[in-house]
Amino acid sequence: MTELTPAERSDLRARAHHLNPVVTVAGNGLTPAVLAEIERALQAHELIKVKVQGAEREQREALMQELCTAVDAAPVQHIGSILVVWRARREDEKTAAPAEKKPARASTAKSAAAFAAAARRAALAKASAEYTAFGAATTARAPMTATVPSTQKATASAFTGSPPGRRRAGPGPNVWACGPTLLVRENNGRS
Repeated sequence: MTELTPAERSDLRARAHHLNPVVTVAGNGLTPAVLAEIERALQAHELIKVKVQGAEREQREALMQELCTAVDAAPVQHIGSILVVWRARREDEKTAAPAEKKPARASTAKSAAAFAAAARRAALAKASAEYTAFGAATTARAPMTATVPSTQKATASAFTGSPPGRRRAGPGPNVWACGPTLLVRENNGRS
Protein backbone atom coordinates (compact mmCIF):
# COMPACT_ATOMS: atom_id res chain seq x y z
CA MET A 1 0.00 0.00 0.00
CA THR A 2 1.35 3.40 -1.02
CA GLU A 3 1.51 6.23 1.53
CA LEU A 4 0.61 9.80 0.61
CA THR A 5 1.69 13.08 2.17
CA PRO A 6 -1.06 15.38 3.46
CA ALA A 7 -0.46 17.82 0.58
CA GLU A 8 -0.74 15.02 -2.01
CA ARG A 9 -3.87 13.71 -0.33
CA SER A 10 -5.45 17.18 -0.35
CA ASP A 11 -4.63 17.65 -4.03
CA LEU A 12 -6.07 14.22 -4.91
CA ARG A 13 -9.25 14.93 -2.93
CA ALA A 14 -9.70 18.14 -4.91
CA ARG A 15 -9.14 16.31 -8.22
CA ALA A 16 -11.59 13.55 -7.21
CA HIS A 17 -14.39 15.95 -6.27
CA HIS A 18 -16.03 15.98 -9.72
CA LEU A 19 -15.53 12.26 -10.44
CA ASN A 20 -18.33 9.69 -10.45
CA PRO A 21 -17.89 6.18 -9.03
CA VAL A 22 -16.59 3.77 -11.68
CA VAL A 23 -16.97 0.56 -9.66
CA THR A 24 -19.69 -0.56 -7.25
CA VAL A 25 -19.00 -3.13 -4.54
CA ALA A 26 -22.18 -4.86 -3.39
CA GLY A 27 -22.98 -7.71 -1.01
CA ASN A 28 -20.43 -10.17 -2.44
CA GLY A 29 -17.53 -7.91 -1.47
CA LEU A 30 -14.21 -7.86 -3.33
CA THR A 31 -14.56 -10.71 -5.79
CA PRO A 32 -11.84 -11.38 -8.39
CA ALA A 33 -14.04 -9.78 -11.07
CA VAL A 34 -14.45 -6.59 -9.00
CA LEU A 35 -10.70 -6.46 -8.29
CA ALA A 36 -9.96 -6.89 -12.01
CA GLU A 37 -12.31 -4.03 -12.85
CA ILE A 38 -10.73 -1.79 -10.20
CA GLU A 39 -7.30 -2.70 -11.61
CA ARG A 40 -8.40 -1.67 -15.13
CA ALA A 41 -9.92 1.57 -13.88
CA LEU A 42 -6.78 2.47 -11.91
CA GLN A 43 -4.61 1.76 -14.94
CA ALA A 44 -6.81 3.97 -17.12
CA HIS A 45 -7.53 6.85 -14.70
CA GLU A 46 -5.11 6.61 -11.72
CA LEU A 47 -7.70 8.25 -9.43
CA ILE A 48 -11.08 6.55 -9.02
CA LYS A 49 -14.13 6.48 -6.80
CA VAL A 50 -15.61 3.18 -5.61
CA LYS A 51 -19.16 2.99 -4.29
CA VAL A 52 -19.83 0.49 -1.50
CA GLN A 53 -23.40 -0.68 -0.93
CA GLY A 54 -24.87 -2.37 2.12
CA ALA A 55 -21.92 -2.04 4.52
CA GLU A 56 -21.45 -0.26 7.83
CA ARG A 57 -18.66 2.23 8.46
CA GLU A 58 -16.25 -0.28 10.04
CA GLN A 59 -16.84 -2.73 7.19
CA ARG A 60 -16.15 0.02 4.64
CA GLU A 61 -12.89 0.94 6.43
CA ALA A 62 -11.78 -2.71 6.36
CA LEU A 63 -12.87 -3.00 2.72
CA MET A 64 -10.79 0.07 1.79
CA GLN A 65 -7.69 -1.36 3.50
CA GLU A 66 -8.21 -4.73 1.79
CA LEU A 67 -8.78 -3.06 -1.59
CA CYS A 68 -5.67 -0.87 -1.33
CA THR A 69 -3.54 -3.83 -0.29
CA ALA A 70 -4.87 -6.02 -3.12
CA VAL A 71 -4.23 -3.50 -5.93
CA ASP A 72 -1.23 -1.71 -4.32
CA ALA A 73 -3.03 1.63 -4.19
CA ALA A 74 -3.20 4.50 -1.73
CA PRO A 75 -6.39 5.38 0.15
CA VAL A 76 -7.27 9.03 -0.45
CA GLN A 77 -10.67 9.54 1.17
CA HIS A 78 -13.58 7.65 2.69
CA ILE A 79 -16.72 9.73 2.81
CA GLY A 80 -20.09 8.04 3.29
CA SER A 81 -20.39 5.06 0.97
CA ILE A 82 -17.73 6.41 -1.45
CA LEU A 83 -14.08 5.36 -1.34
CA VAL A 84 -11.46 7.36 -3.25
CA VAL A 85 -8.37 5.41 -4.29
CA TRP A 86 -5.21 6.45 -6.16
CA ARG A 87 -2.39 4.54 -7.76
CA ALA A 88 0.24 5.73 -10.22
CA ARG A 89 -0.23 4.30 -13.69
CA ARG A 90 1.87 1.18 -14.20
CA GLU A 91 4.07 0.71 -17.22
CA ASP A 92 2.66 -1.94 -19.55
CA GLU A 93 4.83 -4.69 -20.98
CA LYS A 94 3.77 -3.55 -24.44
CA THR A 95 5.00 0.01 -23.88
CA ALA A 96 8.04 -1.04 -21.85
CA ALA A 97 9.55 -2.99 -24.76
CA PRO A 98 8.14 -1.60 -28.01
CA ALA A 99 8.34 -3.98 -30.93
CA GLU A 100 10.03 -2.92 -34.14
CA LYS A 101 7.43 -1.16 -36.24
CA LYS A 102 7.10 -1.36 -39.97
CA PRO A 103 7.21 2.03 -41.69
CA ALA A 104 3.79 3.36 -42.49
CA ARG A 105 2.70 3.43 -46.12
CA ALA A 106 2.66 6.86 -47.68
CA SER A 107 -1.11 6.75 -48.16
CA THR A 108 -1.79 6.03 -44.48
CA ALA A 109 0.87 8.38 -43.11
CA LYS A 110 -1.00 11.50 -44.26
CA SER A 111 -2.76 13.59 -41.73
CA ALA A 112 -6.38 14.59 -42.15
CA ALA A 113 -5.34 18.10 -43.18
CA ALA A 114 -3.00 16.78 -45.89
CA PHE A 115 -5.73 14.46 -47.15
CA ALA A 116 -8.24 17.33 -47.33
CA ALA A 117 -5.72 19.57 -49.13
CA ALA A 118 -5.05 16.83 -51.70
CA ALA A 119 -8.80 16.38 -52.24
CA ARG A 120 -9.23 20.14 -52.77
CA ARG A 121 -6.37 20.22 -55.27
CA ALA A 122 -7.85 17.28 -57.20
CA ALA A 123 -11.30 18.93 -57.29
CA LEU A 124 -9.82 22.23 -58.49
CA ALA A 125 -7.81 20.45 -61.19
CA LYS A 126 -10.94 18.63 -62.38
CA ALA A 127 -12.96 21.87 -62.42
CA SER A 128 -10.14 23.65 -64.23
CA ALA A 129 -10.04 20.97 -66.92
CA GLU A 130 -13.82 21.22 -67.42
CA TYR A 131 -13.79 25.02 -67.70
CA THR A 132 -10.73 25.09 -69.91
CA ALA A 133 -12.60 22.87 -72.37
CA PHE A 134 -15.00 25.80 -72.86
CA GLY A 135 -12.19 28.30 -73.45
CA ALA A 136 -12.48 30.15 -70.13
CA ALA A 137 -9.51 31.08 -67.96
CA THR A 138 -9.54 29.52 -64.49
CA THR A 139 -8.66 30.92 -61.12
CA ALA A 140 -9.06 29.46 -57.65
CA ARG A 141 -11.41 32.00 -56.05
CA ALA A 142 -12.53 34.61 -58.61
CA PRO A 143 -15.40 33.91 -61.00
CA MET A 144 -14.33 32.95 -64.50
CA THR A 145 -15.67 35.31 -67.11
CA ALA A 146 -15.57 35.45 -70.88
CA THR A 147 -16.31 38.76 -72.60
CA VAL A 148 -17.99 38.99 -75.99
CA PRO A 149 -18.27 42.12 -78.16
CA SER A 150 -21.44 44.18 -77.67
CA THR A 151 -22.49 43.49 -81.24
CA GLN A 152 -22.68 39.77 -80.60
CA LYS A 153 -25.51 38.41 -78.45
CA ALA A 154 -24.47 36.18 -75.55
CA THR A 155 -26.20 33.03 -76.65
CA ALA A 156 -25.14 29.46 -77.01
CA SER A 157 -23.42 30.40 -80.30
CA ALA A 158 -20.96 32.55 -78.29
CA PHE A 159 -19.50 29.36 -76.86
CA THR A 160 -17.39 26.92 -78.81
CA GLY A 161 -19.79 24.27 -77.59
CA SER A 162 -22.92 24.31 -75.52
CA PRO A 163 -21.72 23.75 -71.95
CA PRO A 164 -23.65 21.32 -69.77
CA GLY A 165 -25.85 22.85 -67.11
CA ARG A 166 -26.03 26.28 -68.76
CA ARG A 167 -28.62 28.45 -67.09
CA ARG A 168 -29.68 32.04 -67.00
CA ALA A 169 -27.69 33.99 -64.40
CA GLY A 170 -28.87 37.56 -64.86
CA PRO A 171 -31.86 39.67 -65.76
CA GLY A 172 -30.94 40.32 -69.39
CA PRO A 173 -30.40 38.04 -72.36
CA ASN A 174 -26.66 38.65 -72.28
CA VAL A 175 -25.73 36.99 -68.96
CA TRP A 176 -25.40 33.23 -68.78
CA ALA A 177 -23.82 30.96 -66.23
CA CYS A 178 -22.09 27.69 -66.92
CA GLY A 179 -21.46 25.76 -63.75
CA PRO A 180 -21.10 27.52 -60.43
CA THR A 181 -18.95 30.53 -61.42
CA LEU A 182 -18.58 30.91 -65.23
CA LEU A 183 -20.28 34.05 -66.55
CA VAL A 184 -20.44 35.50 -70.06
CA ARG A 185 -21.02 39.25 -70.17
CA GLU A 186 -21.53 41.75 -72.91
CA ASN A 187 -18.69 44.22 -73.36
CA ASN A 188 -20.14 47.73 -73.41
CA GLY A 189 -16.86 49.44 -74.17
CA ARG A 190 -15.48 48.87 -70.66
CA SER A 191 -12.57 46.59 -69.90
